[in-house]
Parts: sequence; C-alpha cells; structure tokens
Amino acid sequence: MTKPLPQSSRRTLDETRILSGPFWGELRVFLAVAKAKSFNRAAEALNMSQPTVSRQVRRLQDVMGAQLVVPTQAGITLTRQGEELARSLRDLDQKLFEISTDLNAETRTAEGTVRLVISEVLAGLSVIPAMVAFSEMYPKIHLEMCAPTDHTSLRANHGDVMISVMPHQGPDVVSRPLGFLHMLPVATQDYIARYGVPTNSNLSAHCFVQCTTYMAMPQPWQSWNALVREGVVTHTTDNLLNYALMVKNGLGIGLVATTALADPVALPLELGVHIRVPLYAVAAAERVGTKAVQIVFDWMSELFGETIPWFSPDLKLDELPRETMTPLLIRLLGMPKRNP
Repeated sequence: MTKPLPQSSRRTLDETRILSGPFWGELRVFLAVAKAKSFNRAAEALNMSQPTVSRQVRRLQDVMGAQLVVPTQAGITLTRQGEELARSLRDLDQKLFEISTDLNAETRTAEGTVRLVISEVLAGLSVIPAMVAFSEMYPKIHLEMCAPTDHTSLRANHGDVMISVMPHQGPDVVSRPLGFLHMLPVATQDYIARYGVPTNSNLSAHCFVQCTTYMAMPQPWQSWNALVREGVVTHTTDNLLNYALMVKNGLGIGLVATTALADPVALPLELGVHIRVPLYAVAAAERVGTKAVQIVFDWMSELFGETIPWFSPDLKLDELPRETMTPLLIRLLGMPKRNP
C-alpha cells in the first residue's frame, strides 16, 4: 500500500512550484478527477488513458508534498488539501470560462480585410488547411493572400502582415521571431532511379533545378549555390510552388524545406548542406493595432511557431509527422500517390 504523503499546512495555490512550473496540465487532470470522483471517468472525459491520469495526479502530489486523493473501491475521495485545491481550480476554471466567452464575443465581431504576404508553399501547407477553423472563429475577417515580390520589404508588397525569412527594422514595422525552416537538398526516387544516388564526388553528373530567390540572395543560400555550381542547372524559376513541382516531378535536385518530405517519393540527400532559415512575422506598425490585423499576426505566430515540429529550432527528421501531411501535399500538388 502506498504510504500517504505528508499533509501540508500551506494553501495549495500558494505553492510557487505549481503556478510557476510546467504543471498546468496536471492541474487540469486533477480537476477532472475531482469532478468525476474517478480516474476512469476522468480519463474518458479527457480522452486519455487511466494510467496517464493516475500518473499525472501522482506527479502533482509529489510536487506539492501533499496527498490530494485517496483511492477507494467506489472511486476516489479528496483529502482536505484536495478539496481546497479543487475548489480553487473550479473558481479559476469558471473565471477563465467567463473571460474566454467575453473574448470570443469580442473577437467574432472583429472585421476587416488583412493583406497577408506569404510564399505559395507556406500558405498551401500551413495557412490554407487552417483557414476553415479560422473563418469559423472570425467570420468577418477577410484574408487577401499574395506571394511576396520583394522579400526584404513589407511596404513594397503593400502588406499588413508578412511571413519573412529576415527581421524587418524600422519604426513603421513590428517584427516577431517565429520558428525555423530547415532546407535540405532533395531528389525523388524516380530521379535517383535514372541518375543514381548523388554524392559530393559525382555532382558533375547530376542535374539541379534552381530558384532565382536563392541566386539573388547569397546568404543564407551560399552553401547551396556552391553545390549547384558542381552540377548542371536544367531549369530555373522564380516561383516557389513551381520550384517544388519541378523537384516533385524529378527534373533535378532541389533545395526545399523539410515540409516537402511529407511526400514519400522525396528523399533527403547527404550532401553536407542544411540551411536553417529563421521565420519572422512582420506587421505594419500603424495597422497592427487594429483588431483584425492583430488577430492574423498572432495566428501566424501560432502556425509557424517553434513548437510546431516542422519549424522547431533543431532538425529532427524522425519526429516529423510525415504520414499526416502526405495526403494534404498530394491534394495540393494534384499528383497521384505513388508507392515508395
């Protein structure tokens, strides 16, 4: 039998390790258990496994140094500290619900046209799939999306919000760092079947497709451009979606973001090139104060934040959600699925 934890004389929400630590998830689980008076029923309500619910409650008890629940044959009983914590959390939950309801009512009335400057590929893979939910939440916000004609200037694109690969300076803009694009040389299985596996020693026998954006901006594309010079450039484009399609159809080796690896026919190549490109959300200073622009600006921060696996600070190919992204990419590119 588990030895009961010592009873604490402190108020439960006065425990600084709780409110300042990563324990909000455990508090939510505990509140569900307190309401259901059962680990099993709480697990069902939270769509979690019963062992996970029990483990999180035990972890919360360990951090607090106080027993919160006592298991019984009929379910669980709350200790005095458990009752106190549950009551505080119920009050907090109700207050947050009231605040959220007020904010939802306010944000649903936000309206206006927001011009979003973003590349076709990033828009297709990250923004467009999320637009249905966005439109349901903000039905009066109209997005006007356009591809950048100048990657260095929000003003030149006449945009309200822009996803950029560089911070924009000046009193007329607000720039917020997001996650990172990880760019790798990629070839399709068909290309490799025709020309063999590219290595640093045989690049002169291989074809490359090139993007004028990489050619016009030496940094951060210097290592890629040096690689291209070792081979033969077969085709060039200034459109990133067309560029992705060129690589997709096996016209040559291309430098693409890891999001392209959602397609099972795309294979990363070990050629010593990995370019990590920081992403920034940029907004016009005089417009970001308006409700609609602020909402879109914050939305971009969520979609391209570094907590999203595709845009994390470190490249972890084995952790990318390739299976969930593949159907989307296939629909976007209008290509039939092919077995790897």
